[in-house]
Amino acid sequence: MNRQPIFDTVRDLIGRGFMQAEVDRIDHAIDLATGGIAANAPHPMKRATSVPKAFRLGPRGKALIRKWEGCHKRRADGRYDAYPDPGSADGHPWTIGWGSTGPGIAKGTVWTRAQCDARFDADLQRYAAEVERALEGAPTTQAQFDALVSFHYNTGAIFRATLTKKHRAGDHAGATREFARWIYNDRRPLAGLVRRRREEAALFSSGSS
Repeated sequence: MNRQPIFDTVRDLIGRGFMQAEVDRIDHAIDLATGGIAANAPHPMKRATSVPKAFRLGPRGKALIRKWEGCHKRRADGRYDAYPDPGSADGHPWTIGWGSTGPGIAKGTVWTRAQCDARFDADLQRYAAEVERALEGAPTTQAQFDALVSFHYNTGAIFRATLTKKHRAGDHAGATREFARWIYNDRRPLAGLVRRRREEAALFSSGSS
């Protein structure tokens, strides 16, 4: 049975990714409904010794992202122009407001400040949900979570980064060192990325045991 459409639908309804405990509960319910397990099978929540907490981006994380992204290219009329990525050779991706990229953002795109702020808030929720999903229920402090969301907002690499794997494994010192590897754009180190990764690593390590 392909369960992906069920998980995709529930994810869309709740507006975020899943914690591992939630995945276990949904799998259990599907197995009960389809006869895959006996009705008296132990419930996954009853077997668990602890349930991972649901995270939201904290004020320190949001402030860090706002600091490094900025809301750029303000016009004389108060609106904002899209601009090419200053660190890439071809200017892609085109960016607007608080570092927003994606479909519909290209040369000539103009947004109001309200549009920039609304997209920023939506992006923060999306990136935070993706980080939570990538952590797979690993113990995480608020400071660590905030640092990882800032990292992911800038790189989009939370699912593939060795940093994430080290954190899930409980190697917080190793994860802290991994931030410094993500300082390149088109294979060139950028001073701004060096400073941003340094601040993210400091925030991450401030919450490490």
